Amino acid sequence: MTKAEIVTEIANKTGIEKVAVQATIEAFMATVKNSLVKGENVYLRGFGSFIIKERAEKTGRNISRNTTIIIPAHSIPSFKPAKEFVNEVKESVVVVK
Repeated sequence: MTKAEIVTEIANKTGIEKVAVQATIEAFMATVKNSLVKGENVYLRGFGSFIIKERAEKTGRNISRNTTIIIPAHSIPSFKPAKEFVNEVKESVVVVK
């Protein structure tokens, strides 16, 4: 599902204009990004958490030059779904073979 599809779905369910829904979604995403940039985690009860994960320094390989490189420690954004969310998805997703 794309952002445009999400906007359309919310607009249809709530009766709010697509422009207003899009502005709200953009503001939400900007707020989450800004919070993570500041080092603040974002917790949405029943949905999940946007968190910062710390990656330790490690040694990697450049296979084209056959050399080792040091990958410095860094932070990355991550999403951790809430238990309720995970359980709901587990119970409702139908696997097609």
